[in-house]
Parts: sequence; structure tokens; C-alpha cells
Amino acid sequence: MKTTVPMSPATRKRLGYESGAALMAEGPQVLHEHIATKIGKALGSAIPQMDVRFSNLSVTADVVVVDDDNTKYELPTIPNTLKKTFISPQKRIVRKEILKDVSGVFSPGKITLLLGQLGSGKSALLKMLSGRPMSKNITVEGDITFNNVQREQILKTLPQFVAYVNQRDKHYPVLAVKETLQYAHDFCGADLSDHAKKMLSQGTPEENDEALRAASAMFAHYPDVIIQQLGLQNCQNTIVGDAMTRGVSGGERKRVTTGEMEFGTKYVTLMDEISTGLDSAATYDILNTQRSVAHKLRKTVVIALLQPSPEVFALFDDVMILNEGQLMYHGPCSQVEGYFESLGFKCPPQRDIADYLLDLGTNEQYQYQVERPTKQPRRASEFADAFRESHIYMESMYALEAPYDPELLRSMEQNMNPMPMFSQSFIDSTLTLLRRQLTITYRNKQGSSQCNVRLIAGLRPRQ
Repeated sequence: MKTTVPMSPATRKRLGYESGAALMAEGPQVLHEHIATKIGKALGSAIPQMDVRFSNLSVTADVVVVDDDNTKYELPTIPNTLKKTFISPQKRIVRKEILKDVSGVFSPGKITLLLGQLGSGKSALLKMLSGRPMSKNITVEGDITFNNVQREQILKTLPQFVAYVNQRDKHYPVLAVKETLQYAHDFCGADLSDHAKKMLSQGTPEENDEALRAASAMFAHYPDVIIQQLGLQNCQNTIVGDAMTRGVSGGERKRVTTGEMEFGTKYVTLMDEISTGLDSAATYDILNTQRSVAHKLRKTVVIALLQPSPEVFALFDDVMILNEGQLMYHGPCSQVEGYFESLGFKCPPQRDIADYLLDLGTNEQYQYQVERPTKQPRRASEFADAFRESHIYMESMYALEAPYDPELLRSMEQNMNPMPMFSQSFIDSTLTLLRRQLTITYRNKQGSSQCNVRLIAGLRPRQ
């Protein structure tokens, strides 16, 4: 039988500043703890953080509906074809409710799971909180504040604070994985800013020097750190590719999408369906890293997933459940089973907790019903009404209306108000953009030349 000899302290890998691999030598949790400790001492206060509050948030969309039922099933005869060509079907505008009176708080230092069926309003909520541009047919009501500042007041600089990971992968296919991440880092400011250096001066001279060394090393090697965290080492020099160009796999491309939005000085991270194409082990590792980011670096992290495994579900502090745009639950993960059991629904031992929660408010909920003196809620609106009468909702409202922590307000004044709209200057941004475009243009021409050679070789007559 082979025995395992433990590594001695002298041979064990230690965290270092010379490369991304050295920074990640002891894992992301140790790295985040190390950075948080060093920076916290130099700041003389807590790490900058952001509290997100939204009250009575409603989103509606004006959708054009075509009434074409009369000709839908007609035979394709000449008269019917002419009728469809010259007589346009009637159109009418229907108002669709996407979010209905949703209120809540996403606090720093917590990681929240956003659950809901397709069309439940998850993506709409994340887009609203991230400040993404909305279509003209969208109407928004309600208040959204970041550290007691209205969303509209910081809308232009909001992308500097809030990272939003889209569920669609959009990349330049001819760029390699490492190049894609490096350009994202460059556009967000690849060097430690003068403002950040000034803020890291509230400790002792030794503490300030250590914090500057740690922060500078993170900025210098951040693309490599992200590659290590997301497990992209083996494909970092492979082009990303797309549907027409062979590159990395779909799961690796999804990890590139996640990593691309990690750069910059972000206090809030919003992720929409990042597990698509990933296996359970990769999903767990990525979300475990995000949990460490939330807990150690005091970030506000909200992640929308469709069907998380029990192991992934256990990583989250809070869970928010949306159904048909209505809020069915928002509170601690540890209390969610007990809450719905009090409404007359019990999760079977063989059923995953996330699947059980997603079935509530649908036709699948009957399999979980237990005997109860009063009638169980059926529709999403009934679940929303029941939640508004719960003590968990009351605690959420207390948090929503509570005075802001003076530390958050001071953080807003010192770190967020001076933030410029863009991380790079106009000249630096133009040079980075030009360098990237020249690379893309050269590789596209190179690919076109190879295609032409292959085409000519294929058309050559056989001897």
C-alpha cells in the first residue's frame, strides 16, 4: 500500500507576487484573504463596498402582437397567397408585465442565488440593476439606489462599479483566450490608479508599502490570476472561436465570458446563467471562488442559475425566487425549506432543493403538498401575497428602510464619487483599441488567404 508523505513547509508552494500562478499558489480563498488584510490595514477602514436597494420595482414592455389566426391554417392556394401578400394582418400593442412590485436588498459580503423559471424576470432584474440600456418600449417604475445614491445619478459611471455577465457569449473569435482577457484588463485600467495609491496611505509606512506591493502585483498579473481561477490554463493560447471558427469548447467560452467581466474596480457582480455548458465540478469551483470574493473582499454578488445542484445551492447565503415577475421569496437559504413547508409544501428527500423551489407556483407543485388547515397558494401572485405577510419579508423591509451604514456613505464619497466615466484616458484607450483591431484585421486576412488557397486546391482538376 502506497503511503502519502505530507509536504513539508519548506517544499509547500507559497503565495508570491512574481506571477499569476504564484499569487494563486495556495488557492483563491487564501489570495482573497491576503489581499483583503493588506489593503484593509493601508486603508485604515473597511474595504470599499456597495449596498444595492430596490423598492417597488416594476418593469413593463409594450409588445406588438399580430392577429393572423384566420390565415394560419389555410391551404397554400393562389388566392390565399395573394391575400397574404396584399392584405396585412392586424397588429395591436399588448402591455406585458415583466417585474411586478419587487423590493429587496442585496448586501455587501453576501452571495445571493436568483432562481426562477424561463420568463420569470431574472434577466430583467439584473439588467436594471446593472444599468444596461433599455429599449424604448420598456417602462420602469420604482427606486434603485447604490449606497443611498439614485441609479439615475450615477448611471454613466455605474459600469465602473457594477459588473454584469451576460448569458450570451460575445467575443472576437480570432483572439486567443489570454489576449481576450488581457485586452479586457487593459481597457479597465491595467495599472493601479493614482487615486487608489493615494487611498492606500492610512496605515503605517510598512503597511502602506505592503498594500501597494500586493495591489500592484494583482493588477500586473490579474489576467493570469483569472485564467488560474477559471481553469483556462490549457486553452489560454487557443482562439476563442465561434459558430463558424473552431476554437475553445462551449464551456470554456462561457468561462471566458465570466472572466472578461472580472476586471476593473467592481463592487457588485451580477451574473446571468453562467453555468450553461459547464459541468458540475467547474460550476462549483467558479461559484466557490465568487463566494470567497463576496465574503473576503466584501463584494455584493448576485448569480442567476436555472438548476443548481445541492452542492452549488449550499454555497449561497441568500436566495431570491421569482415567478411570473413576482417575488415569491427573498431571504436566507437556511430558512427557505421551513418557510414553504409552513405554506403546505414539503421537499421530498430524493428531490434537489432547487428543483423543488422552481416547481412551486407551477402545475408541478401538487406532488409536494402536505395536509394543512388552510388552503395552499396556487398561483405566483398567491405565493407573492403570502410572502408579504411573512416575518422574513418584514425583516427584508426593515433592512430596506434602515439608515445606511456611515462607512458605506464615506466609501461612496471617497471612492465612488471621484470615479471617472472611463478607466483609461482617451489616448490610451484609442491606442489599445487600435492595437486590438490591427490584430483582428491581420488574422482575418490570414484566415481568408488560407480559405482561398484551400478553395483553389479543391477546384483543381484531378490528373
